[in-house]
Amino acid sequence: MTNEGTKATIGFIGLGIMGRSMAGHILDAGYPLHVFNRTAAKADDLVARGAVLAKTPGDLAAACDVVITIVGYPADVEGLYFGPDGLIARAREGALLIDMTTSSPDLARRIAVEAAKAGIETLDAPVSGGDVGARAGKLAIMVGGSAAAFGRALPVFETMGERIALMGGAGAGQHTKMANQIAIASTMLAVSESLAYAEAAGLDLAQVIEVVGSGAASSFLLGGLGPKMSARDYAPGFFVHHFVKDMGIALSEAERMGLDLPGLELARRLYQRLVDEGYGEEGTQALFRLYDARDGARGAN
Repeated sequence: MTNEGTKATIGFIGLGIMGRSMAGHILDAGYPLHVFNRTAAKADDLVARGAVLAKTPGDLAAACDVVITIVGYPADVEGLYFGPDGLIARAREGALLIDMTTSSPDLARRIAVEAAKAGIETLDAPVSGGDVGARAGKLAIMVGGSAAAFGRALPVFETMGERIALMGGAGAGQHTKMANQIAIASTMLAVSESLAYAEAAGLDLAQVIEVVGSGAASSFLLGGLGPKMSARDYAPGFFVHHFVKDMGIALSEAERMGLDLPGLELARRLYQRLVDEGYGEEGTQALFRLYDARDGARGAN
């Protein structure tokens, strides 16, 4: 596939809030990089730095040793991987396909089965850390697939992430990401309610975040998104509508496993309300809108 000492050619599909930074780190590490995005202009900066813009995902797959995808929804993943011009059909024998979208564990397993028939390896490798982690190259990357495929991918993962772990077979990366999103969902409720209470009590939110954040309630979400809630800064690091999608996947998997997750159900309902009210393109910290006295404080009812 590659000569000894030669870096693999990487293909990257999906240059959104996180993907563009992730692809940039791969390029900065010296890998030959081919890119594709439905809005081609989002690739301009990478192309100016030496990346090759592919005309179609299939063309990209045919030219690369490793293909990485990070798109919006499971339906987008399915459309990319299957079909006569899909990644599985067009990829080289012996290629490695890595889906870093937060998607369905079942879909990850289906991709692995179909790709194996064509002599292609796959990994599901969703990430956590948002736009900040993507820009810094410090994402957490949770991976499902074979140890051999993980070993091939690890040098590429290390350009984008700081905590990288093989969690099990195909689908295990997605299951781990669901656990991550479940933890975030209820924590976002707690942070929003904590700050709403503090503000109603007449406290200074910056001081509350500093003091409370130094004790047992310390968390990345309180320290990182709490100040944005206080400032009513709802610019996206991760879209509300994508989080609703993730929670829907997690609830479906929980139902299949016979689990009752009332905290997750409540969080999904509240975030869906934000989507219904037109805030789906904002960041997940926009949950504070529902508790904000300045914004009508609709609350959890």
